[in-house]
Amino acid sequence: MKTFYCLFILIGFILCSFTLAQSKQQDSAVITNRIISIDFNNVKGSFSTMFKECVGAGRANEELRADWEKQLALVKKECGFKYIRMHGLLCDDMGVYKIDHNGHQEYNFQYIDVLYDYILSIGMKPFVELSFMPSTLASGSQTIFWWKGNVTPPKSYEKWADLIRNLVQHFTDRYGADEVKTWYFEVWNEPNLNGFWAGTKAEYFKFYKYTVEAIKDVNKDYRVGGPASAGAAWVPDMINYCSKNKIPLDFISTHSYGVSQGYLDEYGERGTVLDKNEWSVSGDVLNSRKQILNSTMPNLELHYTEWNSSYTPADPIHDSYQQAPYVLEKIKQVGDTANSMSYWTFTYIFEEARPRFRPFHGGFGLLNYQGIKKPAFFSYEFLNKLGKTELINSDSSSFACKDSKGDVQVLFWDCTYTLPDSTNDQQYYIRGLPAKHVGSV
Repeated sequence: MKTFYCLFILIGFILCSFTLAQSKQQDSAVITNRIISIDFNNVKGSFSTMFKECVGAGRANEELRADWEKQLALVKKECGFKYIRMHGLLCDDMGVYKIDHNGHQEYNFQYIDVLYDYILSIGMKPFVELSFMPSTLASGSQTIFWWKGNVTPPKSYEKWADLIRNLVQHFTDRYGADEVKTWYFEVWNEPNLNGFWAGTKAEYFKFYKYTVEAIKDVNKDYRVGGPASAGAAWVPDMINYCSKNKIPLDFISTHSYGVSQGYLDEYGERGTVLDKNEWSVSGDVLNSRKQILNSTMPNLELHYTEWNSSYTPADPIHDSYQQAPYVLEKIKQVGDTANSMSYWTFTYIFEEARPRFRPFHGGFGLLNYQGIKKPAFFSYEFLNKLGKTELINSDSSSFACKDSKGDVQVLFWDCTYTLPDSTNDQQYYIRGLPAKHVGSV
């Protein structure tokens, strides 16, 4: 006899069903029972696990902390993440680059080795974001964040290429070409925002050209891509540039957040508003895939290397129970359209806006400083428990899967938008928001 396991999040009155757009309408709405009807033998196909292909972290230097390592091991074990992406691999606090008194370039990859050795030791792999600019190599002094990542183009593109070539050769010597072939190299972060790139679009494309050619000089099979843009921008531009100029491009990466204003909040001081559009985030992913399919490179992989409900590191929705079904709803809507969607981020150990003073401050992480699991953590833990075969299921807010033993699991949720008009997240999600009855399942 087969066992029926029901893994579920039924969190009452939660974000994003959008059949009831405003809370004032919900009071008068007719509550009906919800039926999820599944034939255990009616198979849809392999269950897409793009949701756990990658997860985000703050910056490389934070990753040298023991508490960061402990938390990463936990989310790897319980949520199953395979790759990890972070900012700041080449920043001054990683000590990678200097010019000696004779004018010679010197490279130092010892801190990167400590970081990557640990990541590989727990069965994960790096999704290598090549940022930011070592100050000695930078063309200017513009920085971002409390830890002052330099965001200017290199003063010498040739010396930048030398750095990248030496770094990638070092990876090859240390870990072997077969291992590094399984990694991804992403060129910079959000160059369409002047806060992250103090140059033009044309300068970014030049920068990409020098970078990808340096990597391919080491091994033509290493995977390189971009533009790592905010707001799903520059996807056709990136493909057109690389296609026209015969420059290698192995994947598209971009980002999306589910708020209705802005894309950069350096110090977490803005009032944000959760977008009431049912297809926020997921609509961007679907459109990016469409742009790729309609391009001269229709088979490119698509990686959303950052996504979340909100882009600010001080949004109380991140800590709320509403975040859990929001995550599930977006993953369900995307399906297998993306090759990965990297949740930003796995931990509160995240210091873009300097260290925080409260154990819960609306930070991005699935875990807080003390390792307490936030609601969104359980979305990923439950998803990781689903079997490898997905069953046909007409319910839009659930997954039904079975494993190799034939055991069946159902994960279901309710995701209802409740944020009132003219109220921002920082005012609303700090309130007591008790669940309301939405019917039986």
